[in-house]
Amino acid sequence: MGEPTWQSDQFDFDAYTARIGYTGPLEPTPGVLRELHTAHLAAIPFENLEIVLGRGIPLDLASLQAKLVGSRRGGYCFEQNLLLAAALEHIGFDVEGLGARVRLGAGRLLPTTHALLRVRIEDESWITDVGFGAFCVLTPLPLRDGAAATVGGFGFRLGRAGGGWMLYGSEPMSGGQETDLYSFDESPRLPVDYEVGNYYTSTHPRSPFTGRVVVQRAAPGRRSRLLGDEFIVDRPDGRRETRRVAPEETPELLAAEFGIRLEAADAAALVDFQRAVG
Repeated sequence: MGEPTWQSDQFDFDAYTARIGYTGPLEPTPGVLRELHTAHLAAIPFENLEIVLGRGIPLDLASLQAKLVGSRRGGYCFEQNLLLAAALEHIGFDVEGLGARVRLGAGRLLPTTHALLRVRIEDESWITDVGFGAFCVLTPLPLRDGAAATVGGFGFRLGRAGGGWMLYGSEPMSGGQETDLYSFDESPRLPVDYEVGNYYTSTHPRSPFTGRVVVQRAAPGRRSRLLGDEFIVDRPDGRRETRRVAPEETPELLAAEFGIRLEAADAAALVDFQRAVG
């Protein structure tokens, strides 16, 4: 028998479940998948702070556990979903990595730089993704044409698109039309396959994550985002709250809104970054 694909033999599962506050059953069932997905999203925010602080994003499991679990930080798609994959594999789920092209309503073709997971449970496949920031699907969806769910006023739907799939998002309470969030196919990805996308996303000047702070959280009834110096909260009924955040306020806002508490040196460096780009 070979090594586990997602390094689950090296995974500190107890520390992970303590981090996300999960105390439920540990069987590979749709219910457990949903509960873990929900708990992970609620506890671990989306963030690119290491990138803007000039550091790389390692994807080995030890680094992911040290950052997202031990240091109670967040991460972006590769970090989040690789960590979740190890947790699911530890329980006994059949987990496969996939890649997606982010769209968010964009009309042009973008590269495959997003990671998500397919989980097979008995004779059905499910899509789970805890790394798409404020627009993250709030519950796993069965990989079926037309599969849909509404959670906390935010709607999600899977549909066939060409030879693959499209994930759509909507805000039914506000009468908002669907937005195509990302497209993907069923070509499997191994952990090593994410290294190229991770390098591009964390270093390329045209990446949306290299030139400004991006911190986000998806929750039922609330999408919170810090984009540069703008803090935005969107509600499913269409209400939006926005305010500017002064550079010196940034560490406090990260702690209050996203649960991210930086060490003093990193907080000072982040304030300097915000001043420089502001």
